[in-house]
Amino acid sequence: MNLHFGTTRLLLGGTLAFGLVGTAVAQEVAWDFNNNYAIARDETGYLEAWADDIRESSGGRLDITVHSGGSMGLADADVLQWLGSGAVESGFVYANFLGRDAPALQLALTQGVVGSDEEMALAIPELQAIFEEALPPFNIQIVGYMGLPPLGVAIFCQDDPVDTLDELREKRLRVWAADQVTTFEQLGVAAEIIPQEEIYVALTTGVVDCALYPPRLAHTVSLQEASDYAAYLYPVTAIPYVISVNQDAWDALPEDLQQVVLDATDRLWATSSDYSDAADQDQAAVDGLAEAGVEWLGSFPEEDRSAFTDAAAEVWRVRVEEVGPPAPEYRQRILEALGR
Repeated sequence: MNLHFGTTRLLLGGTLAFGLVGTAVAQEVAWDFNNNYAIARDETGYLEAWADDIRESSGGRLDITVHSGGSMGLADADVLQWLGSGAVESGFVYANFLGRDAPALQLALTQGVVGSDEEMALAIPELQAIFEEALPPFNIQIVGYMGLPPLGVAIFCQDDPVDTLDELREKRLRVWAADQVTTFEQLGVAAEIIPQEEIYVALTTGVVDCALYPPRLAHTVSLQEASDYAAYLYPVTAIPYVISVNQDAWDALPEDLQQVVLDATDRLWATSSDYSDAADQDQAAVDGLAEAGVEWLGSFPEEDRSAFTDAAAEVWRVRVEEVGPPAPEYRQRILEALGR
């Protein structure tokens, strides 16, 4: 891990011309990028391709190493601290993980309140504008975005089939965001946040009985080995990942390398936000789970799914009022973008 805003190496090449020795100086910079997602996740592949793109486009002058699977020991919930302090030069900011340090950002758009991919597309430009206002005070420079594909979210359980809220009320549930805890509590379900890298152990040791997770990503945390049943509940609110750099590291980077990073991140967004095969991937994931021994129960009843989205919308309204400015403003801006 680099603690001094990137390792810099100077290459000196002498050139002899007309009896004089000239000196050509080329600067090489090495950064680390913290990525707590598993190597098998699509996001990790996108990030590694992005780092390769930067390395190639810069002629090797900027070398970004993507550290995946939590190997740097930096918690997602602490991202504003480790990125803002320069403990690591780069990483991504995901709004769902900011409930402690930036609750207004975490509440800009919460899980369960967007009902379709089309609605999500309407919200993304305003979300990006909010990020670009809110992150600089944390000493963080936004360089672009990475798409989170539209995903279905399912309830994975051990031992007992669960495909109704009544059955889920008898279980302990793992979730990934603070607003989800509150939403499920409103529905009478005991829920707690457990980091994704701990889901397998939590399920197999009985810390929780069920886990909320997208089927398409289940294999990245071995849910096919830790659960027996799964049922669809709601579409994920696909908030984009904010590709970010410590401000001091960014300021120390030559302008031409800054442009290389910006251009590569534009290409990352274009690639990662192409969702044309999302439905096929979801079906393939369900088929893969069945082959691995997980019984797919279909969907929760319509009335249960409606109850969840209604509870999520109400929790969103109440929580932004509790948190106070600028959370209510952010919510209103998103509602207007959605045409609500």
